[in-house]
Amino acid sequence: MVDGSDEPWLPVILCHGYGAPGDDLVGLTDYLVSKLGDAAKAVRFVYPVAPGDLADQGMPGGRAWWPLNMASLQQLLQTSQFDQLHDQTPPGIESASDQLVSTIQAVLSSMPADPPAGSNEQPGTTKSSRPYVLGGFSQGAMVSMNAALTGDIPPPNVLVQFSGTLVCGPKWREAASKSGGGRLKATRVLQSHGTLDQILPFSSAATLADTLHEEAEEWDFRAFQGPHTIEAGTLDALAEWILELTDRK
Repeated sequence: MVDGSDEPWLPVILCHGYGAPGDDLVGLTDYLVSKLGDAAKAVRFVYPVAPGDLADQGMPGGRAWWPLNMASLQQLLQTSQFDQLHDQTPPGIESASDQLVSTIQAVLSSMPADPPAGSNEQPGTTKSSRPYVLGGFSQGAMVSMNAALTGDIPPPNVLVQFSGTLVCGPKWREAASKSGGGRLKATRVLQSHGTLDQILPFSSAATLADTLHEEAEEWDFRAFQGPHTIEAGTLDALAEWILELTDRK
């Protein structure tokens, strides 16, 4: 956790990917703070640690939100069958989402300061509702999407999908639909994906956007020529969206 001041009121919660250490995304803080300027004083950056320990798989310090069979994933990728996973619920994603939801609830209830009068709030929420940003990279993007759509939390104002993909298709579509509660109707989604990604194919990222974009308040899908990574242009866009939440742009 990194605070921009003694009295932050806007949580920005970002989840690392599979195999990374729990503090993998902490390095984004300095970049975002440099773009936010004085507005960074409003922000508490939170980087949840995934529950799974991968030390016994030869990755000391590596964490996982749920177990993955990387050999099986690579086979699906190489045989252009990755879309078979779109409608599957990965074993372990629900318990990981529950843990993330508990973290989000704790963060939202323990902020040192309240949003200033006139700050952006989601339409239809109570005065006690707090704007916040949620997202992640790769597996962290998937667990954050699942938590946003199905968890016992208010939907985030901004949902970030760095190099994520579509899983849990039927459940996500239902939760995002108007008949299912329209969980993304007041959420802006920022998604990015490299066209050269050899871990999670670009085509599946495009399917995620195609499947859910009409259910969100806004969906900005940014393709970039690169591998499985986070690119600076999307971080710049995220900083802009955070600035808009602070009303200091």
